[in-house]
Amino acid sequence: MTLSAGTVEYTIGTAPVTGCGISWTAEELDTALAGPVAGVVFDDAGNADCAAILEGLSETEFDREGVQRVLNSEQEPEAWRVGEGLAESYLTHHRNCSFPWPDGRDERKSGSSLPGADLVGFHQDGEQDCFAFGEVKTSGEAKHPPGAMYGRTGLKQQLEDLRDKVSIRDDLVKYLWHRAVNASWKGRFINAYKRYNADSADACLFGLLVRDVEPHRDDLQVRVTKLGKDCPSAMSIELIAIYLPAGSIDSLSKKVVQSRKGGDT
Repeated sequence: MTLSAGTVEYTIGTAPVTGCGISWTAEELDTALAGPVAGVVFDDAGNADCAAILEGLSETEFDREGVQRVLNSEQEPEAWRVGEGLAESYLTHHRNCSFPWPDGRDERKSGSSLPGADLVGFHQDGEQDCFAFGEVKTSGEAKHPPGAMYGRTGLKQQLEDLRDKVSIRDDLVKYLWHRAVNASWKGRFINAYKRYNADSADACLFGLLVRDVEPHRDDLQVRVTKLGKDCPSAMSIELIAIYLPAGSIDSLSKKVVQSRKGGDT
């Protein structure tokens, strides 16, 4: 299922740092939550790989229920997690990105938020891969930009750190490296690493705001301008604000769960 590209509300900046705001209708949001976003939030690909390990064993009703219990949590995901799934799906469908190892697989307790970038993977630039790192904030605060942009863990600081600190990017590359060893996507990692090894600034950074307020370019304008100063020429940075219908954020968790139970969204 293809994710809607939405309606472009504004574009700002010039390469290597750009920004845009896009909006979704209620129908576009519901379709996304019931399709690609749910697949990301509940890690369908990872669960299928896990379940495949047990293929060939006896498939009693007890066995199936046990697999279901362990792999599929019945808890509602946090709104910020659904926001991350929405952002990841948008980049996958509309920015030629792939994030093969969701950080949820590294949790030791459901609902935890791990340090490091929210999204770590690849961006296909023409026929070549480079590393892609993304940070996501979900906020319904009625101000532009929202408070989630600021502070030690705000989008501003996170993107500046990714832009300026090679050590942070190195850690993310190493994180993906360990998981690429026996993965089907090892070749993509090797190709991206060749570029990164030649120039550690050769990466694509994304900052995403998931909002349920009226679109306004002030959400991104200052950040695009500031990030453009002293940005390495080999690096590209894009900020994207995804505007959902008013009040949508509070219902994201319930809707994505209902979509799996076949309920109305």
